[in-house]
Amino acid sequence: MYMANLDSRLHLREANTDFLARFDVRPQDGYGRSFLALLHPTVRRRVAGDLKMLTSGERDRISGKVIIVRQDGALMFGDMTAVSTTGPDGSVDTILVLVSRTSRVGREQSIVQGKVRLTALDARILEGVAAGVSTAKLATVLHMSRGGVEYRITALLRMLKAINRTELVSKAHSMGILSSGTWPPTVLPERIQD
Repeated sequence: MYMANLDSRLHLREANTDFLARFDVRPQDGYGRSFLALLHPTVRRRVAGDLKMLTSGERDRISGKVIIVRQDGALMFGDMTAVSTTGPDGSVDTILVLVSRTSRVGREQSIVQGKVRLTALDARILEGVAAGVSTAKLATVLHMSRGGVEYRITALLRMLKAINRTELVSKAHSMGILSSGTWPPTVLPERIQD
């Protein structure tokens, strides 16, 4: 079990040695750092919203899945439970975060995932595929031929090493290319080439 205490601003106040070792954080670098900065961008907003409910007193316990990004670039997947504790004045004083059942994706794989950046056109096509838009409709909206859209989808399949559109969308979500928790799906701005 990996445990950390957060202050009301969601910054690391302290953590057990297992947490520090598993998430590759040194006390001198980690304490005072935002817990959210340790999270993968695809889960950061959801977890921030959940933790804010704890700090505001709306809830006293939350749980869910998290993806942690280690300093060496590896990704850690796990289950997180967080509970709030109150001080003498009744306000939230500390958030206790417990992370369990973590699994790791290797550094090499996460580096490859981190380097994927799409052109603006490919981003719009991927968003359309993720939303279930047909090739004909995408072609009309993007002022392209159907063959041109299919060509770009095939290029995306190769880029993400996917065998079909379903796997393409799934991999794009898991790699942090598509935002989670929004409809229609959108490509995160940092994943689009300038």
